[in-house]
Amino acid sequence: MTHPLIAIFGYNSMSFELITQLNEKQSELIIVDADAEKIAQAQKKQLPAQQMDYRQDDNLIALGIGSQVETLFCFLENDSENVFLTLSARALDKNLKIISVVNQPESAEKLLAAGATKIIDPFEICSNKAYQLLTKPSITWVIDEAVFGRADLHMAEITIPEHSSLDKSYTSELHLNKQYNLFLIGVVDKELGDKLYFSLGEQDHKLDAGDILVVLGANRDIRKFKQEIGVTQ
Repeated sequence: MTHPLIAIFGYNSMSFELITQLNEKQSELIIVDADAEKIAQAQKKQLPAQQMDYRQDDNLIALGIGSQVETLFCFLENDSENVFLTLSARALDKNLKIISVVNQPESAEKLLAAGATKIIDPFEICSNKAYQLLTKPSITWVIDEAVFGRADLHMAEITIPEHSSLDKSYTSELHLNKQYNLFLIGVVDKELGDKLYFSLGEQDHKLDAGDILVVLGANRDIRKFKQEIGVTQ
């Protein structure tokens, strides 16, 4: 296999969105579920999927955890299953990148303790989007473009390079919507770890070289912004 394998456990509406994005990037992936009906649905869409009892370590090893699998997504419907899978996978591979959805907010700490690398909290994401709609009417264009099928709407992670004009500036000074037709979703401050800090309300954030801006917009606008802040690749 020419590319590291991405394993996605749980076939549902949320994981399907992820699978669609990964397929567009031509990633090597495998979908795993214990439910034969869900696997049949995935295979009907010509997606690489297999039924498996993920409670057995031998099955995880045969899948490639500890060898071929580089990233594991836990999108199972019950938090207890995601915790169990995370524990099992982490025991097999200490370097495995494990990203898990949390169905109940109080389960986040359990997943992190079990060894998850990152947590996806749909409740937090939905509340953040709702807050943005209420406090920043200017970003309604993003929703309109997405709903009405704009083909060139993409999300990008842009690392601020050394000696960039953005170094030591603040998010309140970006004005991405007005100047570049982009929407700032949030910032990953490398000094504070890998957590994404959402751009909300009047909250301001100091930017430094090495920080990552997560933006939404057309590819041409993203390229223009990257060029102007000194990104060379």
